[in-house]
Amino acid sequence: MAGILDLSLSFVAEVVAFVLMILILGRWVYPRVIAAAEARQRQIAERLLAAERSREEAEGRLKQAEERLREARGQAAEIIEGASRSGEQLRAELRARAEEETRRLIDNARRDIEAERQKAIDSVRAEVADLVVAATEKVVGETLDDQRHRRLIEEAIAQVGNQGANGRGRG
Repeated sequence: MAGILDLSLSFVAEVVAFVLMILILGRWVYPRVIAAAEARQRQIAERLLAAERSREEAEGRLKQAEERLREARGQAAEIIEGASRSGEQLRAELRARAEEETRRLIDNARRDIEAERQKAIDSVRAEVADLVVAATEKVVGETLDDQRHRRLIEEAIAQVGNQGANGRGRG
């Protein structure tokens, strides 16, 4: 019987040691392991929440950036359109100024031509008058007084003017 007892005592000792080890582990080790596991689990959950918040913030920033980009493109299109309109308006104004300047130059040239033409006519009349006076003095053989002199000049100019007009009408 001693063999059975030895076996039983060693078995009881092993069971007691096992229970004691379970109690020690349950009392001091397992709570620390569970607390560390729970802390790790909370830490992971917090990191997951932080990552989710960061992702949402990044998406929000991306949407804001896309909206700003759309606004910037719209503003750029408006600026380009405005510049195009301003360019067209400036071209139209410059064209109108150039046309006005051209008209003014043409009008000035016509006035200058008319003035020169009138000077030439006056010069021809003066020469004709001088020639008429000289011819009259030679024909009449005497010097005319101022009043008769003027009347003869006017008559001669009128005749020359009529002959010129008749000559132009024929051609």
